[in-house]
Amino acid sequence: MTQPRIIGIIAGSGVYPETFMVSARKNSPGVKLVVAAFHGETKAELADQADAIDWFRVAQLGKVIKFFRSEGVTEAVMMGQISPRNLFDLRPDFRVLMILARVRERNAETLFGAIADELGKDGIVVLPATTFLEDHLPGLGYVCGPVFKKRQLSDAEFGFRIAKQTSALDIGQSVVVRHGTVLAVEAFEGTNACIRRGGDLGNGKDVMLVKVSKPNQDFRFDVPVIGPQTIETCAAAGISGIAIEAGKTLLLEKTAVAELCARHKIGIHAVA
Repeated sequence: MTQPRIIGIIAGSGVYPETFMVSARKNSPGVKLVVAAFHGETKAELADQADAIDWFRVAQLGKVIKFFRSEGVTEAVMMGQISPRNLFDLRPDFRVLMILARVRERNAETLFGAIADELGKDGIVVLPATTFLEDHLPGLGYVCGPVFKKRQLSDAEFGFRIAKQTSALDIGQSVVVRHGTVLAVEAFEGTNACIRRGGDLGNGKDVMLVKVSKPNQDFRFDVPVIGPQTIETCAAAGISGIAIEAGKTLLLEKTAVAELCARHKIGIHAVA
């Protein structure tokens, strides 16, 4: 008899973790889902969907690994955001202190890569954060909302080139553009703050958000995401178009996103 998969979920905030859980149960019958949740970040409702759940402070990696091993976890995914305030309020345990001591550049790629290595030492393989979510990765072309006009397609291509360069420098993966001009570049403050800054500077006319993956992005822990909150933030900022990278951007709560795009007249187009 084949043993069921036992997957650990290191769950941050938002709907990303629960979207994964629904898809995992649909695509892998009998799967056991074990959730490592974080105080002040993870949605409490995940407890109703998990086979096992425990709560931790951010940076309690040793306790997370001990919990996973006690539940028989052999695979894990990392998904959902951790707010900057918690990243700055770290009280790291010994395993995280060891990670911090050996990584020179403390960015998402190096830190989460080191965490994946630590999990690997205990026999836990970190899976791509797109696992079971392939139908949430839009392909090339029109996605939803109003169809892009010629000027918008040009801005999408322009913003794509700029965002690829800023992401390669680990600055950010989103830019806000208007008529071939960069209005805002995402940095540590996050996508929503970038959207608001760009919208203010563009006076809410013909403004576009462009979001891409980094060159050689490690999809185990760092996947571009668009969801209802993104659409609401764009609507409030006067942004009328969103360009995403085809096949490499997760669209969460697709029905809600499409309804919001129709209501606010915001088009989404996937480019490559």
